[in-house]
Amino acid sequence: MALTILAAAPQVLGPQALNPLDAGSLLSAFGTLGVAAVLFAETGLLVGFFLPGDSLLFTAGLLCVPGSHGPVHLSLPQVLCAAVAGALIGAQTGYLLGRRGGRALLARSRSRKLHEGAARAEELLGRYGHAKAIVLARFVPIVRTVLNPMAGALGVPARTFALWQVAGGLVWTVGLVLAGYALGASVPDVDRYLLPIVALVVLVSLTPLAVELLRRRGPRTSNGGSR
Repeated sequence: MALTILAAAPQVLGPQALNPLDAGSLLSAFGTLGVAAVLFAETGLLVGFFLPGDSLLFTAGLLCVPGSHGPVHLSLPQVLCAAVAGALIGAQTGYLLGRRGGRALLARSRSRKLHEGAARAEELLGRYGHAKAIVLARFVPIVRTVLNPMAGALGVPARTFALWQVAGGLVWTVGLVLAGYALGASVPDVDRYLLPIVALVVLVSLTPLAVELLRRRGPRTSNGGSR
């Protein structure tokens, strides 16, 4: 699916011009269809763990602002639809692959980061429960790639997974796209400073997990101090 979408996308650049780790390069090459394809690959296929989901969503929102100086101008409704479709279909695909293939899918990979992400995903599911872990994982790079097949392999109920992956996916995609659009619409020429902005977005995207970890550690610290 991802390859088909990319093949049909307009404005394809040469292999030397395309940088799959750079959101601006991906959007310039594949436009709105690239948003759906990248999010599908990142959340549904283990091979997509390196793709820049957070920065892609935010940058796409910036490039929807009329008069932006980016490499391409995008349509906000189209970007929102593409982002939601790619993220939700991708997560559900990852879950189904996990149910059928189990841990054997991960065992075939030699990527240390992928295995670390799988361990983190399993830890989230065990510590926070299915609902909270599925939502939080959307905001953590690599973890959002491996949690979906891990949820399938660990037997998370299909209805529970579907409900919470849709909730988390909507908050993640719509939130980041609209945040990029709002910033671009309120600050003139902000798209000229994409690199530092994208770095900030990645840090902010980790905030929900950091807050949850601090909240969990608080009672333990208090109990320990009262002894």
